[in-house]
Amino acid sequence: MAELAKHQQAKPIWLPDQKTIDRSNIVAAMKQHHFLTYEQLYQWSIDQREDFWSFVVETLGIQFERPFQRVMDTQTSDVSPRWFTSGQLNIAESCFSAEPDSPALVEGNAMRQRRIFTYGQLRCLANQVARSLLEYGVEQGQSVAIFMPMNAESVAIYLGIVLAGCTVVSIADSFSAQEVQTRLRLGQAQAVFTVPHVRRGNKELPILNRVVEADGPAAIVLSDKPVTLDREEDVLWTDFLTKDTADYCVHVDPDTAMNVLFSSGTTGEPKAIIWDHTTPIKSAADGYFHHDIHPGEVVTWPTNLGWMMGPWLIFATLINRGTIAIYDGYPSEPAFVEFIQNTGVSMLGLVPSLVRLWRQTEVLEEVDWSGIKTFSSTGECSSEDDMRWLSRRCGGKPIIEYCGGTEIGGGYIASTLVQPNWAATFSTPALGSELIILDEEGQPADTGELFLVPPALGLSSRLLNLDHDKVYYADAPTGPRGETLRRHGDQIEQLTNGYYRAIGRTDDTMNLGGIKVGAAEIERVLGNTPEVREVAAISVPPAGGGPSQLVIFVGGQTTGNELLAPMRSIIKSQLNPLFSIHEVVVLDQLPRTASNKIMRRKLRESYLQKKDP
Repeated sequence: MAELAKHQQAKPIWLPDQKTIDRSNIVAAMKQHHFLTYEQLYQWSIDQREDFWSFVVETLGIQFERPFQRVMDTQTSDVSPRWFTSGQLNIAESCFSAEPDSPALVEGNAMRQRRIFTYGQLRCLANQVARSLLEYGVEQGQSVAIFMPMNAESVAIYLGIVLAGCTVVSIADSFSAQEVQTRLRLGQAQAVFTVPHVRRGNKELPILNRVVEADGPAAIVLSDKPVTLDREEDVLWTDFLTKDTADYCVHVDPDTAMNVLFSSGTTGEPKAIIWDHTTPIKSAADGYFHHDIHPGEVVTWPTNLGWMMGPWLIFATLINRGTIAIYDGYPSEPAFVEFIQNTGVSMLGLVPSLVRLWRQTEVLEEVDWSGIKTFSSTGECSSEDDMRWLSRRCGGKPIIEYCGGTEIGGGYIASTLVQPNWAATFSTPALGSELIILDEEGQPADTGELFLVPPALGLSSRLLNLDHDKVYYADAPTGPRGETLRRHGDQIEQLTNGYYRAIGRTDDTMNLGGIKVGAAEIERVLGNTPEVREVAAISVPPAGGGPSQLVIFVGGQTTGNELLAPMRSIIKSQLNPLFSIHEVVVLDQLPRTASNKIMRRKLRESYLQKKDP
């Protein structure tokens, strides 16, 4: 295809210089183990998994109250082993190994206000939360929800719940009362931390009343203004919080549930995915190796605790003794881009659609982001043009493409700072993770469905509401060497230079005139259409039967009739002359999940309902 040919002819956006290579955490690991190439380090990480993860635990300084006997015990299961057998820990303790007076967190907002918390201050507040939960009657092992924006208090609350030996139930602050109710029920939350409102732009959006409408458990309400609580069981944060800041920590078995996170499904119940106390080690390892986080560096990702990148940001930054930067507001507004500049952010995470918005609004024109060491991109397929623009705009910086999932605890494929950086591509499977690409006949291929080769630290082993083995292993093919494979649902292409490119989800693949194509591939070529902010592709069955029809949804300030002809031309010239667009539908804004992924299923359902009411 023309788009593929264009991609393979592109030049790297960044080449690592010797200073960057020598300073990298990857080279430090290579030197320690006498590896001459990154490929040798990677192969060791999957051939000698116990040795690799033992090295990671030692390097990251993971604290065990009781030492473990074995890193990985596969006697009961080859795909879901017991990790760090006989050991006991609380992973939150490993978030406080930096000097107490070093900055742990800096927070800004649209009003350009700023707060800084040291590691010592953050630990004291987390201790208060843990002790207050005990006094409040929450017992070890029970669940407590967080339904509020990501800010300094929510980070301390998160860590305090974990220190108490309890389980966090993560709920994005954008969810409706019905979605909140589902997650509170699945997580069996005994209490929920929340706020009366969240401010987004010039609007105040209600939050607490969604908990009430969902008939949720007792709410602990944080507010900087006077607030009246309508339910007897609810309590104000100031009344809940004890003054006792002494260290408090409950040590547990490594496989003890620590966080319940939810998939971004758009129909039926979301998967309730359990993170245990070993999962954050995977997050921190990815931060150490692939994002090259060093002590004292400032790391940020516009996110919330309802998306896995919220907990990821906490553990990947704090375990690596960095500083979390959090912005309360929209990452598209001028105050955000100024915050990134003025805070000295070293690693900035993003979703690709945010780059397109920055490019269209020219919001980066007035700031200097040359101090950023690296970007990272996840959540959806990247546009090569957008990523090249971002790199050039910020002084030719690398962009770490990063793809994984909540049920992985991080990424299965990524990039590094010791390899050339090609826009919108991955240079390597993540260290400690093994993958294989299979075609429709189950044979190894350059393009096809991605399968993971367990075991790997971070991979989930249980779901609260579904049969885990049925979801991930049932009907999965066997690997070429007889390996048990784990289904993940992504489509991946390996390019001629050995790098990888994400094509999209298998459930977003459509059949147009007998030819299979991913929605992401269509969106990739249509994304540069003038007057279009965002684009989504779906296929629908025609009313009278026959081949599926291609429908394009766009967010923009134009009309579908104006876009139909130019988009048809782009599809035919850049993708396939046999593809034809049936209709272009313009919306003010495309529906997205809490993790900013386009909800194609919702678009398909709404389109079909309008056509057949």
